[in-house]
Amino acid sequence: MSKRDVFIESVCISKTEEFITFIKRHKDASEPFDLSELLQEMQKSQRQTLWAKLAKLLQDVMVACPADSWDAPPPAEQPDQNGMEVDTPLDSKHAIQVIQGVIDVAKASVETIEDGDTYTSLLDCANMLNDVSFLPQAEVVLKGSILQLCECWWTKGLHGKEDLGLNVFQASLTKQVPDIKKLWTVHEALLSVPLDSELGQELTNQLLKCFLNVNFLKRDDGKRFLVFLFSWDLLFIRLIHKTVKNQLQYARKTEVEHLAEMYFRAWNKASGTFLEEIESTCIQDFMQHGIQLYRNSPVLPKVRQILNYFHKQKLRQGVDAMLYRLYRPILWRALKVPNGEVRANATLLFAEAFPLNDPDMDVAAADEALQRQLDTLVSLLDDQQPMVRSTAVLGTCAVLGKCWQFIPNNIIGDLLKKLVQQLAQDTSSPDVRCAVFMSMSVILDNNLTHSVMENILPLLKLSLHDTSEKVRVAFVDLLLKIKAVRAAKFWKVCSMEHLLARLERDSPSVSKRIVDLLFSSFFPVNQPVSAWVERCITLVQMNPRAARKFYYFAHMYTTHNNLGKLMLGIRMCLNSSIRKALNEEAEDGASANKENSTSEEGDMLSASDRATMARLLELVVILWRSIRKSLDGNKDIRDYLTSKFASALPEYMRFFQDDHDCTIALMQMASLLPAAALPTLSCGVLSRLKKLEVGSSVSLYSQILDCMCSWGRASHVLEVVTDWLTEALEKAADKEDSTARRVRIQDSSEAKPDLGLNFLDYLLTNPPTREATLNVDPDKLKQLLKALRDFSRTELYSCVNAFEPPARAKTTETAVKAFMLHSRLLIHLHNKHGQGRELLEELEQSAIWVKESIMPFLVPSDTISTQQAKLAHRLVETCVTMLRDVITVGAGDMEFKGQALRVCAVVLCSEKGYLCMAALLSLLSSLAKDCMSQNAPGQEEERREKEVRSLVDAVANIFHKSLQVVSLKLRQEPEEGKEVCASIRLALMDFLGVMQQLASVRSEALNDVFSSLFAGVLVEISHALFKVSHVEQLSTPESSSDLPPLSSYIMDVLLKCPPAVTRSLFTVVQQSLDTNQIDNLHALAAVTHILLVVRQTGQFKADVKNMTVSVKRLMDTYASDCVEAAEEGDKEITRTLYTATIKTVDEILMP
Repeated sequence: MSKRDVFIESVCISKTEEFITFIKRHKDASEPFDLSELLQEMQKSQRQTLWAKLAKLLQDVMVACPADSWDAPPPAEQPDQNGMEVDTPLDSKHAIQVIQGVIDVAKASVETIEDGDTYTSLLDCANMLNDVSFLPQAEVVLKGSILQLCECWWTKGLHGKEDLGLNVFQASLTKQVPDIKKLWTVHEALLSVPLDSELGQELTNQLLKCFLNVNFLKRDDGKRFLVFLFSWDLLFIRLIHKTVKNQLQYARKTEVEHLAEMYFRAWNKASGTFLEEIESTCIQDFMQHGIQLYRNSPVLPKVRQILNYFHKQKLRQGVDAMLYRLYRPILWRALKVPNGEVRANATLLFAEAFPLNDPDMDVAAADEALQRQLDTLVSLLDDQQPMVRSTAVLGTCAVLGKCWQFIPNNIIGDLLKKLVQQLAQDTSSPDVRCAVFMSMSVILDNNLTHSVMENILPLLKLSLHDTSEKVRVAFVDLLLKIKAVRAAKFWKVCSMEHLLARLERDSPSVSKRIVDLLFSSFFPVNQPVSAWVERCITLVQMNPRAARKFYYFAHMYTTHNNLGKLMLGIRMCLNSSIRKALNEEAEDGASANKENSTSEEGDMLSASDRATMARLLELVVILWRSIRKSLDGNKDIRDYLTSKFASALPEYMRFFQDDHDCTIALMQMASLLPAAALPTLSCGVLSRLKKLEVGSSVSLYSQILDCMCSWGRASHVLEVVTDWLTEALEKAADKEDSTARRVRIQDSSEAKPDLGLNFLDYLLTNPPTREATLNVDPDKLKQLLKALRDFSRTELYSCVNAFEPPARAKTTETAVKAFMLHSRLLIHLHNKHGQGRELLEELEQSAIWVKESIMPFLVPSDTISTQQAKLAHRLVETCVTMLRDVITVGAGDMEFKGQALRVCAVVLCSEKGYLCMAALLSLLSSLAKDCMSQNAPGQEEERREKEVRSLVDAVANIFHKSLQVVSLKLRQEPEEGKEVCASIRLALMDFLGVMQQLASVRSEALNDVFSSLFAGVLVEISHALFKVSHVEQLSTPESSSDLPPLSSYIMDVLLKCPPAVTRSLFTVVQQSLDTNQIDNLHALAAVTHILLVVRQTGQFKADVKNMTVSVKRLMDTYASDCVEAAEEGDKEITRTLYTATIKTVDEILMP
């Protein structure tokens, strides 16, 4: 018996072991047995017999071992009564092996099927296996093998492939990660499933998820599959489009590009009703959204990107006709609608799709359509809305750029004339002007436009000085574009003088672009260093300030090595010029140094041109600072530059010793070098500081102080300041002591406290010097603090305590400055090194000293002069400002804040405390802001909450007291009261804004503050109405100025605050009305006066109406009783007031 016959015989239920053995041999690479070769050797009749037996075997196995029993343990063998073993059903493991073997034979058989073969039995077998794959008990490996069989059957194109292919389709689609390749292989199987069938509905959601899967969009097979889905069912196209639109705002730009390509390919492959559906449901819907969406919609850019993809395909067959057909019913109407945003959106789409024409039109009709579109474009440039004009400018330039050769010359001339002469000078909108220059770059992308644009562009040169920064930025970007495409010489469009003038004074965003534009002109990196230096000198001589800006940004456009070479080149040029000048002065200079005197570098610059030399020295400093960080990573270059300039600096100092500008630049350069490299200079700068006269300008000592701090010698400066303050205080004490007459040796160095304080002020003002100052040894800082404290307190008290200005009253300003610097230094030290309360306690002691020693002098009297009171007021205000600054930087703890509030209370209680009201309100604002930032974790939370609540209540109480002080002042001295109100307006508005923000955290603070405001207004207006003695005196206010003084001021401030602050007052008013706290006619009339004033602004209409409704309710409840209860003499006034109030309420509710 042949091997083929043996194998065919093994395909039965009784010989499953032999069958499995054959399958194992087939899978074993070392065995010569191969199923494919065996099947190819079989005759047609043998293959049919094999397939019949294969189907019978599969059926018998499924009967002998149903799928339900595959999870059960195998049954044990039981002997019969005669002791003989009996056959047992197949166990699940054995059955699965047989089924796997059947699958392997079936897959091999599919490959050998020839034309004319009858494979009905094999199809039955495949269908049974297909049914098995749907069973939940089917193992993963078994199910995967069945799907491979089904895929082979589909790929072979055999009869009955639809059901088998659909199984593969479902399985590939429902996997956790869909198998895109298999889906595309069997995609046509979906066409056999109606959308409205049960299976179709199950597949719909899974298929729609594919459109949200990035893998489908990126892979070509996936994209082809998605395109195919557009041809499944017309209704499914709508579902696809709805799904894409819902997720479009979350899609990335690359994903949107893939979606656009998918839509285009779907349209390109569609025909008949499917094509019509895609055009109407998808493409035209995108067109509608591209026109009608808000410009700030996140979906609009994505829709435009999809439409732009279609616009770019205009050269493809049928695209032009499709765009013309779909845009025609919506675009032209949208260009004329009243809504400016819609017109702007339509203008952009129109420009992108230009020209819209139907290829089937004849030449005359096409020319007419083109002319009509050009006329539309021109009309859009004259639109009333700046937004539409800006979009039309962009569109016009895009059209000119891509259609230059097709547009008649006269039309091009008209469009360019309108752009350059009209829209580039559009004074009504900087956006339009900006759009002109941004869009001109699009025209320059077309080389055919350069000859015309070269003559047009110079007309725009004055736009470099436009008042709008973004217009200037756009204009310089246009010049950069001109330079890049070589359309014209940019200096012919805008002269170098104008560019340098703008570089000199413009913002960094414009200046950086101008530097980029001019960089190759003044820093030709491909030429030798001598050319760089020559251009540098030229630039300095043309415009020194522009040169400073140019080299300040130069590091952004070249390497630090090139900048280092330029610095060394400038040094060589300066050296040559100096040597040449010295040689000319010497009697034998011409013969001894002839070579030096005729050097190229010396010819570039004359030593007599001190202004240019000073600028060059300054440029070296600017360049060094710009590459300082880069030099830190390149020690060799840094050391080389240091050695070269350190060796030259002493000679420069001697040569330029009489030139102030050069000396300043040299001191700046010295600050960049280490002190060890300049031993002579570093040892002599301190004596130069001491020799300066009192009143010297900052420029005379700022560079020296920078050097000292850069060299780590800030402590030496602080020692000088401390000594001067101490010595000045001792001398002042000696002069006052008339009984102390003793011989003193006169010190040759005079104490200069004024100058020392100027030094300290500069050190604390500039960040680099401040950092160096705060890092000085703590003992020396303590000595300085003590000297500042003693000097300021002694001198200030002496001046304040004297009725007439004493002989040394000129030191008052110095003492005030010392007091302020003492506080500033304490704040900086606490902010940097703050551990514990030592520094805060010293600040508190300063506040206590002011409270106890200075505040008694606030009020002029027989024993206190006006000068004393003014000085006291100034010191109190300085103290309050100091307290505010500590709290603002977050340095104050709860104890410090309590001390600050106590100072506020004492100031307010004083007779002239109102003079410091602005500073007090500013302090309260800082305290309120600090309450918003309080966060204490864990166990500290409850304690911190109590402290913050107490602080908020104290702030509200101080504010309430402030209102009382202002009200009292307005009643007693109206003119001075108005001055006080004017002085605190900004501080009050800031405080109310802060309290409104605090309301989001603590609503009680808002109620307390605005309740005080409302109470002050209500009481004052009610009191004024109650004092009316004649009916003629009753009137309704037309503005806040018609109210009593305090009420007028408060309402005027509130109505000029942000709306949220004003509504906070309305909230308090509404609460008072709702809780029936206002229950008399005069108070209700006062509320209507407030509402009338608010109503006149035309804002808060809903709030005013709501409050008026509540007023009407209370009028109906209480007011009539008040009229009846009025005394006989006041009844007429009360009745008139009642009538006027009712009338006002009715006018507000029913205007």
